[in-house]
Amino acid sequence: MRIDQQANTLNGRYLALDVLRGMTLAFMVIVNTPGDWSTLYAPLAHADWHGFTPTDLVFPTFLFVVGNAMSFALKKMQDMRPGEFYKKVVTRAALIFAIGWLLNAFPFFEPNEAGQLAFIDLTEVRLLGVLQRIALSYLGAALLLYWGGIKLGWIFSIASLILYWPILYYFGTAGDPYSLEGNAALHLDLAVIGEKRMYMGEGIPFDPEGILSTLTSIVNVIGGYLAGRFIQKNGNSVPVVRMLMVMGILLIGLSYAWDVLCPINKKIWTSPYVLLTVGWDLVLLSVLVFVVEVNKISSWTYFFQAFGRNPLILYVCSGIVIALISFIPIGDSNLQDVIYAKGFTSWLEPKNASFLFAIAYMLLIWSIGFLMDKNKIYIKV
Repeated sequence: MRIDQQANTLNGRYLALDVLRGMTLAFMVIVNTPGDWSTLYAPLAHADWHGFTPTDLVFPTFLFVVGNAMSFALKKMQDMRPGEFYKKVVTRAALIFAIGWLLNAFPFFEPNEAGQLAFIDLTEVRLLGVLQRIALSYLGAALLLYWGGIKLGWIFSIASLILYWPILYYFGTAGDPYSLEGNAALHLDLAVIGEKRMYMGEGIPFDPEGILSTLTSIVNVIGGYLAGRFIQKNGNSVPVVRMLMVMGILLIGLSYAWDVLCPINKKIWTSPYVLLTVGWDLVLLSVLVFVVEVNKISSWTYFFQAFGRNPLILYVCSGIVIALISFIPIGDSNLQDVIYAKGFTSWLEPKNASFLFAIAYMLLIWSIGFLMDKNKIYIKV
């Protein structure tokens, strides 16, 4: 991990990337920290299983911007000796993975049967998660692109999306291979990871960031990389914007055509889901490039730049701060519930209270990013 206090750490990136990254992180904090999970506006909740909501675009967009940023960094990294390159990318992936796992374990204590705080059993901490998927997807994409460049990136992307479909179908439960209980991704995770170290948010041991679906999540990173290289090669121009927009719309259309045979599903990261999310990311990026880079309309962008310049540390902070707030006891409750009750539900309708709590928390995390940026502190892993 490196803390850089020089303004020139931001050189070599285009502003649209910082804005897209910042938008993604801001929305990610909002959807991850509602005041009450039982009172959400529909667009701020993931699809129950098959289907798609705006919230289902957040995580793959984060992977897309990882690939976008990689299109700048990898040009320098390709000049490294192989040993130096492997050390750099493996170390970075391992560190991000470890941070994600520790975040799952935080704050490392929980009440025991006697009501006393006891150190958690680390052997039962969830192994995978958001940062772990970012780490593995980054590592897979970086290695593929280092070995074979854009050509291998295309070959892997097409092959993995095509092959993942029959893998899910033939190795899932006969008759219902795309179900929660019957999908092949679940079967593999149960065999390799074990249910004690898997996510329990679906009511059964099931990990939406599991091993098998990492195969297709790598494509989201490669998609961002290819878009970044295309922009660098052809410049910020109206024809580039038009091409990104057209490609995005075509991928969205193809995803819904494929949905007839293989469902759009974030939680098992199906192939049409990848096409849909990369398609929307290309549309969003084309709009941002047109507004920010081509027409130089950038006075509105600083809010998102403050997020986009320290994305990893701010994401980690968003998990740590809310955990600490909920961990502090206040009578028979905790600080988070007291803040929510007195500051939001006391005067707002339930869904508005839940939404405004999420907005307020996002602004709290933004203020951390603002202070870091004003002091030119940029933390890179």
